[in-house]
Amino acid sequence: MELKSLADPQPRQVARDRMVREQIIARGVKDSHVIQALRKVPRHEFVPESEREEAYEDHPLPIGFGQTISQPYIVAFMTEALTLQPHERVLEIGTGSGYQAAILAQLVDKVFSIEIVESLAQRAKETLIKLGLINVTVRAGDGYQGWPDEAPFDAIILTAAPAHIPQPLLDQLAIGGRLILPLGKTVQKLMLIRRTQEGLRKEELLPVAFVPMTGEAESAPLPE
Repeated sequence: MELKSLADPQPRQVARDRMVREQIIARGVKDSHVIQALRKVPRHEFVPESEREEAYEDHPLPIGFGQTISQPYIVAFMTEALTLQPHERVLEIGTGSGYQAAILAQLVDKVFSIEIVESLAQRAKETLIKLGLINVTVRAGDGYQGWPDEAPFDAIILTAAPAHIPQPLLDQLAIGGRLILPLGKTVQKLMLIRRTQEGLRKEELLPVAFVPMTGEAESAPLPE
């Protein structure tokens, strides 16, 4: 999806190029499509005005309501791990600022994103529209149950950490689909799950620290 052309001062493009070179490529991300998406999407548009000077630094930033925009490297790492193809449909749980959805929108035909904080969902929707990213559909709600009306999905990404993997999300993953999520309460690990004809294959990728997944994820019983 082509981004709408916005006035983007040269220093910000220079900062974005440096971010990609020093934080993304230097740390091992190789997918040229992911790299190009990180180079194009204006991360400063997804953070509060007070945080814009830090928009291209190598750390998360607060976006209000106790939520954060993820570190650029983690966004790139998780996106690359999904090995996305242009024709695919992706579900994101935890829209937050909308930045991860904007990156995904550069890579696939359709992105569906759910945000439990209604004010954040509305702000993200407005930012994505401003950037011309019409292939992203955002709704406010609890992402634990996924988006059954639009399932199955080729890929699902969670940007908040549940204590266990929500079964509805596994059920909405297509054969050949990939699910990536931070998993755990006090100690979290990034997990990649693939659905094959034979069942689920789980892979632990790296330790992470995300905000906890709220809503039904907090009270849902652990799977047997």
